Amino acid sequence: MGRAGSPWPARCQRAGNVRPMMRIDAHLHLWELDGPVPHPWLGPQLGKLHADFPAVQAGDVLREHGIDGAVLVQASDSEAETEYLLAAAATHAWVAGVVGWVDLSDPRAAEAQLERWLPGGMLVGVRHLIHDEPDPAFILRPAVRDSLGLLAEAGVPLDIPDAYPRHLHQAPVLLDAVPGLRLVIDHLAKPPFIRGAEAMADWERMLRLIAVYPAVTSKVSGLDFGPGFSAESVRVAIEVALDCFGAERLMYGGDWPMTVAGHGYGQNLRAISSAVDELSLAERESIWSGTWKRVYGRNRSNAEII
Repeated sequence: MGRAGSPWPARCQRAGNVRPMMRIDAHLHLWELDGPVPHPWLGPQLGKLHADFPAVQAGDVLREHGIDGAVLVQASDSEAETEYLLAAAATHAWVAGVVGWVDLSDPRAAEAQLERWLPGGMLVGVRHLIHDEPDPAFILRPAVRDSLGLLAEAGVPLDIPDAYPRHLHQAPVLLDAVPGLRLVIDHLAKPPFIRGAEAMADWERMLRLIAVYPAVTSKVSGLDFGPGFSAESVRVAIEVALDCFGAERLMYGGDWPMTVAGHGYGQNLRAISSAVDELSLAERESIWSGTWKRVYGRNRSNAEII
């Protein structure tokens, strides 16, 4: 591990809990069980998550925790959800963009969808639930590569969820095959907290391999996914990520409402803040909002929130 038992890196400057002027949540979901969007993965077996989490409730959560805006991220591989999220963006001023879905398996369909949605200014990224695909090499299919070429031409980044280990390993191949593509690794690729030192070392090694590509950024998000979550485990993951990417390629994400099934939005935010708020002012600003601006900064809400 990069931390190797050392204290928080000496380059970090302790600054108490000084809050940056702006904090943007780069990863937030919405869904309504009886709405028009299909979520095949979202069933009663998921307990607290099997409920409605609409935009009005999300806005309340953000205000409660002093977050100035959020990027809505897809959780359904469907046109219906992209339309749903874009409608929410048109209604709620706190929405700082939408990472939606386009049909990557069909370049013609993807092109038509991008032509329809990009002019509105709120579609700032694309994501596909590749971890749910039966084909483990879905993201490397020739047709998908052609669709990703369209994203690269348009300057639209691709979010990759649940990347460790399969898709983190595939990411360098993808970047070499699609020049100009920008990747966002969600949730720091899900570090395997409870699988032991060997698995964590493997995660770090793979993260370092992808971090050599300047077109890759990552979200400090989604770390509350099992019993390994703690302020200390979050700190370890952030320290590795800082060493790999630097703060200028990291951004905060709250991953609501997934946190409802874990320790809650507030405790996740506090765990991240306890580490991030010890960094220099420039580093804090990057993680809380600067990287969001650089990666997703192509929409009207950026200007309105700023």
